[in-house]
Amino acid sequence: METILQHIDKHQFEREELGKAAMILREGGLVAFPTETVYGLGADGLQEEAAKKIYAAKGRPSDNPLILHIASTEALKDIAVEVPESAYQLAEKFWPGPLTMVLKKSEKVPYGTTGGLETVAVRMPDHEIALALIEMSGAYIAAPSANTSGRPSPTTAKHVMDDLDGKIDMVVDGGQVGIGIESTIIDLTSDVPTILRPGYVTKSMLEEVVGEVALDAAILKENKDKNLKPKAPGMKYRHYAPKGDLTIFEGEMGHVVARINELSKEQEAQGRRVGIIATEETKHQYEHGIVKTVGKRSQETTVAHGLYGVLRDFDDLAVDVIYAESFEEHELGQAIMNRLLKAAGYHVEHVE
Repeated sequence: METILQHIDKHQFEREELGKAAMILREGGLVAFPTETVYGLGADGLQEEAAKKIYAAKGRPSDNPLILHIASTEALKDIAVEVPESAYQLAEKFWPGPLTMVLKKSEKVPYGTTGGLETVAVRMPDHEIALALIEMSGAYIAAPSANTSGRPSPTTAKHVMDDLDGKIDMVVDGGQVGIGIESTIIDLTSDVPTILRPGYVTKSMLEEVVGEVALDAAILKENKDKNLKPKAPGMKYRHYAPKGDLTIFEGEMGHVVARINELSKEQEAQGRRVGIIATEETKHQYEHGIVKTVGKRSQETTVAHGLYGVLRDFDDLAVDVIYAESFEEHELGQAIMNRLLKAAGYHVEHVE
C-alpha cells in the first residue's frame, strides 16, 4: 500500500481539501490526522471491519477500546444510552477539548470498536482539521494514536510516517500538535466519576464542574498491589516506549543531576550512547551524554508538549540508555509522570 501524505494548513484551508480523506473513511479506509493532543489513526467507528484495520495497522491488542471522535454533542444521543447530566456539564465546559468520556454504548456501536465492552469512549477534538474531517466524512471517527502500538505517540506527521508508512491509506499533515499528550479519560458509568487516564484536563478542573471525582488506583505510581488492574484496558499495556532503556530518577534535583552524570560517564566509558531528558532549568548541568530539553519545569505545558518528540529523537539517535528527571505528580505533572513511567516500564531510581 502506498500511503498518501497531504499537507494542509490548519489556519487556512478549504474543506474541499479534505475530500479525499473523507472519502477514504467512508469507504472503510484508514486516515491519520492531527488533533490538539496527538495524531490519531482514524476509521469509521461504526464500521466494524474498518475498526479492525486500526488494530492490524498498529499491532494493537484487540481488547484495547478505541475512542470515538465526534463533532457535536448531539452525537451522544446516537452512540450512547443513559447519558448522565454530568456528561453534558463536562461537554459544555471542556468540549471541544482534550477530555474523553466513557459512557454506556448504544447498539449502533460495534464491539469491534469498544474492545468487547458495553461502554464507549467519546470525545470532541479541539482542532480545525479534525472537526472538519468528522463533519465531511459523516462518520464518528474511531481514532487511537497513530503509531505502532507501544511506541511514543506521534506529535508530527513525520512520526506517523515513521511508524505507519505503507500500512494506512493516508496521512493528513496539519503540522505539530499543540498539547502533546493524550486526552484525560473519565468514566461516567460508575457512581463517582473516575479518571482512568490523567491528561491535560486535571482532577481539580473536573471537580469544579461535577463535584467529587475519583482516580483509578491502578494508575498511581505509589500503588504496590501488582494484582490491581487498571479499569481502562489499554492502561495495562506498556506504552510510549523508546527503543533505549529508560530510567527515571527522583529526589532532590541536585542529587538527581549528580547521579545521572555519574551513570552517564560510566555508560560512555563502556561505549554506550546515553540520552538525557533534561529541562531548561537543568540542561547546562549535565557533563556527558546527548542532552535533550523537554521543556520548562516551571511550565508543565511545555514538558507535555515536548515529551514524545524527545523520546522519538533519541530513537533516531540510536541511544542505548536514557536517563530522565522526574516531575511532581500533581495537576498536569501527574499526566506527564504517567506517560514517563509507562515508557520506562516503571523503572525508577530514588536518589538520596
